[in-house]
Amino acid sequence: MTVQLSHPEGLLEQTDYAPVALATGSRLLLLAGQVAVTPAGRPTATDLAGQVHSALQNVATGVSGAGGDVDDIARLTFYVVGWTQTMAEELFDGISRAQQAHGFSAPMPPLTVIGVQALWAPDFLVEIEATAVLP
Repeated sequence: MTVQLSHPEGLLEQTDYAPVALATGSRLLLLAGQVAVTPAGRPTATDLAGQVHSALQNVATGVSGAGGDVDDIARLTFYVVGWTQTMAEELFDGISRAQQAHGFSAPMPPLTVIGVQALWAPDFLVEIEATAVLP
């Protein structure tokens, strides 16, 4: 395993993601932002939870295509259109779906949620970037 997740004492107490990822490997993978889209460019979902799940599936596909797997992901950044704290439950529902369907760790690797005004197309509610360390 190239990424070891931890939660040092003294940081915010929560269980959804690990605040620290220690990565040891020889290749750094920087994955462009992924949205809830098919290879042909069609949106896969209209709700935030569905889009988070689908975008994470695309993240998994990208990491796998580079020779890694989701356990190699060291960091995720979520860009969410019109983010408010009331959207957290739906966001974590989408994450939970991806954990069950695609093997993402529980807790997730370190993640950051950033509210944005818009993404590259109006159909998309979330875009997810990933950093992974491969052996």
